[in-house]
Amino acid sequence: MPSRDSDIGGNRAPATPDARPLAIPPTDWYCSLAAAGLRNPEVHGPARYWLQVEGSFTAALKKACARSFHVEVQREGFATPTLEESRHLAIPLRQRAWIREVRLCGDGAPWVLARTIIPMACLEGAGGRLRHLGSKPLGAYLFSSPHWQRGPLETGLCRPQVSGQPEIARRSLFHWGNRALLVGEYLLPSLYRPHGL
Repeated sequence: MPSRDSDIGGNRAPATPDARPLAIPPTDWYCSLAAAGLRNPEVHGPARYWLQVEGSFTAALKKACARSFHVEVQREGFATPTLEESRHLAIPLRQRAWIREVRLCGDGAPWVLARTIIPMACLEGAGGRLRHLGSKPLGAYLFSSPHWQRGPLETGLCRPQVSGQPEIARRSLFHWGNRALLVGEYLLPSLYRPHGL
């Protein structure tokens, strides 16, 4: 049985009229690519490379760009994670966390929607920098730090509610001692389907 995120974006209005198609849809999470592939063989297609990138996802995206890469912050601040996210992070239900949602854009087009859940414990001491990244990519910070270690990747099968939303995703926990934060990357079709087909 997959782990299910059903209330991301539940009561939020889009920031702009065109933001809704790029909102993060509800997602079912699987512990492996193979398990997700039993439900949706597309994970073994062109998206497979992106679902399995081992090092910095940001660095891989930059390498794929012909011209430029940039981060667009959609929303960030203290908010309540979904119940599934809270359970996955082993934090009390309804405890607020720093939540950051961004678009990762290559050559001027959105390629990935990223959602990061940073529990309060992660913001103590040096972790306070995580609230002030602005348009800097989180991945670059995490992979340049000797403290943060990434756990296993999970594969997500999204349930798009509007055309253009992500269909496939990946996520992982990053640990620093007994602290953990959760990074989810939701792949837009423009990243892995040539010409958006």
